[in-house]
Amino acid sequence: MWDVFKDWIFDIIQFFYNICGDWGLAIIVVTVIFRILISPLMHKQTKSTHAMQKVQPLIQELQTKYGDYPQRLNEEMQKLYAEVKFNPIAGCIPMLLQMPIFIALFQVLSEMGSRTQGTTYEFYNLVPSLVTTPSQAFENGTFVPYVILMIIFAGATFLPMVLQQLNSNNSAQRKQMIIMAAVMSLFMLWISWNSPAGVLLFWGASSLLGIAQQQISLRMMKRKDAEQEEAIEIKPIEVDVTRKAKKPRPKKKR
Repeated sequence: MWDVFKDWIFDIIQFFYNICGDWGLAIIVVTVIFRILISPLMHKQTKSTHAMQKVQPLIQELQTKYGDYPQRLNEEMQKLYAEVKFNPIAGCIPMLLQMPIFIALFQVLSEMGSRTQGTTYEFYNLVPSLVTTPSQAFENGTFVPYVILMIIFAGATFLPMVLQQLNSNNSAQRKQMIIMAAVMSLFMLWISWNSPAGVLLFWGASSLLGIAQQQISLRMMKRKDAEQEEAIEIKPIEVDVTRKAKKPRPKKKR
């Protein structure tokens, strides 16, 4: 079943290759379609991350207040999540749903060299072969295009993690995440050394499109938050004044 799914993905890439006449462009087109299809999931994931950042100061207060009482802290955290309608697990579900498609694409691009004989899998004149790894290109003396793909591959991992921390008020957490992003980028450079150029092209294009989707979603949410705050400030105070019925004055006795 899994091999059938991978064959289907390769057929889609080959279909767009027959239209545009270039394997690299076909990979980018398939990547764009893939990102459009999962955009609702990405929006939900970004929405969950944005909600988490909004409640982070409240979570820190609870951790400070009930740090020595784990059970009470857990109860208060659940109350907080219920009040703000935030589900921590909801942010992971979109990622889990898109992982099978992503893994299949990754494997198909890694196996492209063995699928069609006599094909160079060029990306115009920019990358001589999309099935060649940077380590192999280094031996052949055509290393520069593959270095660029490696930098994009690693940078596309570093940039989203840094952008998520720009609006964070916790400087310690922001610093920790930037260090983690740098370590992850170095790890991705190591992985890219023996990854086919087609995989690097897909990952780089997918990550850059993902960053664009994330920033658009964040702007929409921030605009919505600003409109809600403005509505609260402008909304006039309504005072319900109910006049009491006048009691008839007692008549004076003559």
